[in-house]
Formats: sequence, C-alpha cells, structure tokens
Amino acid sequence: MGRSTMADSQSLRLLSAAAKFHHQLTEYVAEQLYSAGFEGVSPSMLHFLSVLDGGVSYGAEISRQLQVSRQMVAKTIKELCQAGYLEQGDGIGRQKQILLTDKGERLMAMARSILADLDRGFTDRCGEVQIEEMTTQLEMLKETFSIGQERG
Repeated sequence: MGRSTMADSQSLRLLSAAAKFHHQLTEYVAEQLYSAGFEGVSPSMLHFLSVLDGGVSYGAEISRQLQVSRQMVAKTIKELCQAGYLEQGDGIGRQKQILLTDKGERLMAMARSILADLDRGFTDRCGEVQIEEMTTQLEMLKETFSIGQERG
C-alpha cells in the first residue's frame, strides 16, 4: 500500500511550532519553579493557575476560560488546595470562591520573574520590535481563524 502524499500546510507547521514552543516554555518555567522549591507544579497546573492570577474566581468561570469540564476544574482545585497553592472560601450561593494562597501568590510572582528573564533573552536575541510583530501576527491569525469559524 502506497503512502499518501499530504499537502504542505502552513497552518500545520504553525500549529506544530506553536505547540512545541508552548510545551518547551511551560516545561522550563515548571522546572525553574521546582528548583526554587515549589513542588508538584506541572505545566498544566501553571496554565490553570494563570487563569486565577490576579483575583477571585469560581469553578464555572475557570471551566469556561480553560474550556474543560467542571469535574476537571474541581479535581485540579482539590490538588492545588492540597499542595497549598489555592484555598476555597464562601461565595455566591453554592459556588465557592477560589483564591491563591500566600504560597500561590509567591509561586505566581516567581513565574512572572522567570518569564521576565525569558523576555529579556528573547528581546536580546530577536529584538523587541520583532517580538512585538510576531505577537501581533499571531493575534491577527487568531482573529482570521475566528472569522473563518463564524462563517462556517
């Protein structure tokens, strides 16, 4: 049976490059945080915590933002509470507020510091203007994709 020829796709190349960059970046940040004494922080937990960075949230809100089930959110919240990064408090009705603890705040501050160091490295290598242009182009591609989805 012959191998089918797949058309060269810029979208596929872009997706692959973006996924690899995201994976490499979050793995690096998680490793740096672990080295700084923050145990049990995975790249997926960092993504979860980034949604909470800066205030109070509720499970339903997090579920919508991350586009995951409420059950997954509840499981992750439980793990992060046990690790000391989150706490739950009384909220509206049956909903509970989800807050970063002091330890969670320190973790996110360290993560921002690590990312700031990476920013300096990216800027030194590529230049600030080029980084800004790449970001703008990615945002434009995202908007173009969103418009295409609305039509379809």
